[in-house]
Amino acid sequence: MDVKNALENRKSVRAFLDKAVPTDLINAVLEQAKNAPSGVNTQPWQVAVITGETKQKLGKKMEETFRSGTKGEMDYQYYPLDWQGAYKERRKACGLLMYSTLEISREDRARQTDQWAANYRAFDAPVMLLFFMDKVMETGSYLDYGMFLQSVMLSATEHGLSTCPQAALAEYPEIAREVLDYGDDQMLICGMALGYEDTDHLINSYRTEREDLDKIVRYFD
Repeated sequence: MDVKNALENRKSVRAFLDKAVPTDLINAVLEQAKNAPSGVNTQPWQVAVITGETKQKLGKKMEETFRSGTKGEMDYQYYPLDWQGAYKERRKACGLLMYSTLEISREDRARQTDQWAANYRAFDAPVMLLFFMDKVMETGSYLDYGMFLQSVMLSATEHGLSTCPQAALAEYPEIAREVLDYGDDQMLICGMALGYEDTDHLINSYRTEREDLDKIVRYFD
């Protein structure tokens, strides 16, 4: 698969087959992704590959905490506190598209809650990836991390795997650090579901739109 096809075929998958991903395949993806660039070659990424009983334990603990009404608090501010303009509209359209695809109405709070809770199980993918970074690192390392995460997703696509990058998996960082025995000096950036797409599941049938170039690009002669 070439870069063009990988970029166009990659999508956020939220339903996976009950099929294990071989460790050597996960390693192949991460081996390719580690070639991502970083400022002065800092390589700030630390990856936790979570499967089996540990994944079940971590997912259950986060989901139970969410369902108890305890609001998660990420190690950093991911989203704007005041949504405005096009960003607010895109966010709204994204949510409406998913819920309308699943035929979940605005009034059906129970199904909405169940769908959101699936985030904390990494949508039942066989592999949950959590991405940590040393807290001494600064803003530039977030840019580096973004390039690494995209590299992971494109490599996974090439290897026949599917992914879903998830901010939600970083909403309870204290739980993640406790279960995985990471120190307080490590911040949790985000998570990612990894596995084989369930192509028959309705939730994987929709695609979000991207803006035309003339809305995001300016040329200067």
